[in-house]
Parts: sequence; C-alpha cells; structure tokens
Amino acid sequence: MRPPIRNCFFSTLISAALAGLLLLPLPGLAEEAIKLSTTTSTENSGLLAFLLPAFEAESGIKVHVIAVGTGKALELARNGDVDVTLVHARASEDKFVAEGGGINRRDVMYNDFIIVGPDSDPAGVRKAGKDVLTGLQRIVDSKSRFISRGDNSGTDQMEQGYWKLLGVRPAGKAYVSAGLGMGEVLNMAAEMQAYTLTDRATYLAYRARTGLTILLEGDPRMFNPYGIVAVNPGRHKDVNYKGAMRLIEWITSPQGQEKIASFRVDGQQVFFPYSGAAR
Repeated sequence: MRPPIRNCFFSTLISAALAGLLLLPLPGLAEEAIKLSTTTSTENSGLLAFLLPAFEAESGIKVHVIAVGTGKALELARNGDVDVTLVHARASEDKFVAEGGGINRRDVMYNDFIIVGPDSDPAGVRKAGKDVLTGLQRIVDSKSRFISRGDNSGTDQMEQGYWKLLGVRPAGKAYVSAGLGMGEVLNMAAEMQAYTLTDRATYLAYRARTGLTILLEGDPRMFNPYGIVAVNPGRHKDVNYKGAMRLIEWITSPQGQEKIASFRVDGQQVFFPYSGAAR
C-alpha cells in the first residue's frame, strides 16, 4: 500500500532538514581550528608540513596556514584576520606587540641568512670571506645582477638593512625587486645567473633544482631568529586566542623544540631550537 502523499512530503522535508544539520559544524568544533600567518621560508622549507601534523594529532586543533612575507603576515595579524603569527623580523615583531596588536611573543628557533649565486661567482663574493657587507659591495662594484625579495618579508627587511649600512646598492637593471616568495626568487636567480640573499633552509630545499652555490655565510649579522605571537583578543574579539596559545605552548615546549631540531633538509639540520621567556 502506497503511503499518503502528505506523509511522503513531510518525510522528504525531515530528511532534507537532517541532511542540512549534518552539514553544519557541531557546537564547539569551529573553535578547534586556528589560522596561522607565517613566512614563506617555514612553508617552502617543508618545516610546517613536518611540525603541524604532530600538533594537530595531539591537540585536535586544525591549523590553516597562510604563508606570505613577514610584513604581510604581520599585517594579517594586525587586522585580526589570523589568530597567531610566526615570523622572523624581530624589530617588526616588537613593534606589533608594542602597538597592542599581539601578545605573548615567544622565541621559537633560529637559522641564518646566506648569499647564494652562480658557482662561477663573477663578482668574487667568495673573496669577501664572512663579511656580508664586503660581499654585497663586490656585487655592486662588478655590476652583477641581484634579485631582491622586494616584499617587506623578514629576508627583505634584512637585505635592506645591509644596503643601508653599505650606503649603496646595485643600480638600474642590475637590481631586480621581484615581490615574490623565497622559493620563486631562488628560481629567478638561477634562471638569470644572479645573486640573492636567502635563508639557509629554503636554499637547501631548492638547491637541487636551482644549482645555486653558497658563496658567503657565517657573518654574525646574518643571524635569523623566528618568533611566534598571539593576536591580542582584547583588540579582536573573534580570534581563537585559546587555540593560538595551545600552538604557542606546544611549539616552545620540549616536545615541540625537539621536533624542530629533528627536521632535516637534504640531510642537514636547518632550524635550531631557541625557546625563551615571553617578551
């Protein structure tokens, strides 16, 4: 016997309603996700793909990553578009905190910057030894091409600081401001047989495909520390501050620091634990 049409109609409505409910996030689950703005170096090197699954498995919190230059990463945090930021430009981080945009900054890790270029080294950067300014002066004097990030990233800010100390930089077409991430800049430097400043981790991740060579390293002025900062919930009510602090506590814990130390690129350790007190 066929059911009444009316009963079929209501059964269909109920089924549709239940299906719709199943598609909606359950109460509380929306809180179990955080948005992280970070640098292209942590993404391009493979570090985040190595670290975050361990945090997500332990905490049950999904991390959505937005990898951009440090300047943009801090801008996203300043606007409350993310919950936490992991960057490497200490002066900019301190300013972000001082302005009230972020709280609970912690030291996370460090590595170093290097100058890379074609193995033929037409500017003779190798002859500068460990002196980054002398190496850059040789690039200027030889009119060799230099590829700049040009994106207000931590790497770009460090590079601009060197040119300021030097009082000069490559002129005209010898200086290319790319406005791109580190991996893309390394590819450009390889194609154009040019020099560039890079973090060591991204260089190693791209070395095989670019063929670029480390020409200058070891200057203390090329030290590259990373910090993590929670977005201030007093300024942005909708940020997931609790989730952000879970990530901060985990990445600076002995477990998180050991995980960072165990990460390898091309068989080499490229990030070194540097956890300290909140500043």
